[in-house]
Amino acid sequence: MAYPDADKPVQDLWRLFRIMAEFTEGFQELGTIGPAVSIFGSSRARPNERYYQMAEETAYQLGRSGFAIITGGGGGIMEAANKGAFRAGVTSVGLNIELPNEQIPNKYQTVSLHFRYFFCRKVMFLKYANGFVVFPGGYGTLDEFTEALVLIQTLKQASFPVILMGSEFWQGLVDWIRGKLLEERHYISPPDLNVFTIADDPETAVKILVDYRQAQGKTGFQLPPGMRRASPDQRT
Repeated sequence: MAYPDADKPVQDLWRLFRIMAEFTEGFQELGTIGPAVSIFGSSRARPNERYYQMAEETAYQLGRSGFAIITGGGGGIMEAANKGAFRAGVTSVGLNIELPNEQIPNKYQTVSLHFRYFFCRKVMFLKYANGFVVFPGGYGTLDEFTEALVLIQTLKQASFPVILMGSEFWQGLVDWIRGKLLEERHYISPPDLNVFTIADDPETAVKILVDYRQAQGKTGFQLPPGMRRASPDQRT
């Protein structure tokens, strides 16, 4: 009698090889790009929209300040950020993902990687970034934003700047985090509100990232008062 899952261990083994290959390629391609900023945001933003134009200008100014730019490689905000990096003449990375509704890589990537697994892709966003700029977006953008917050809060990653672009879009979420998670439920601590900043223009975001790089360097994170870094044997 044949069982539908009889070959599952073999399938899982091949899946493991694919995962290893995605990590290996990502490490090889991104390990030498230097200081970089990951920019997140909706794939549905259009070139005539304010946030698309703001993302392009932010990436351009960051590029002119010496940062490579990392995006998800698709359209909308991702395209705008890659376009800004391309204009600035710096490394413009696209971490493209295979989706049922196929994502079309934008044409402004100078380094283009392709992933089947979201978790491999997310490692590349976070591992090689010296800061995160989050433009308005949907579930995917929220996932990337909160992933960065969790890693910083739990000290799994140095506390690089996380910048939310557009107070009119993000303020409601920030008010909910403060009111529900902090003040009402105490699910987070007051210092946890300090792991991100809201900005309304490219100049402010770029200044935050440049100032951090100059003050702290790539890994010179100073813990906020009252927080203690995990010892090496406590980390994964």
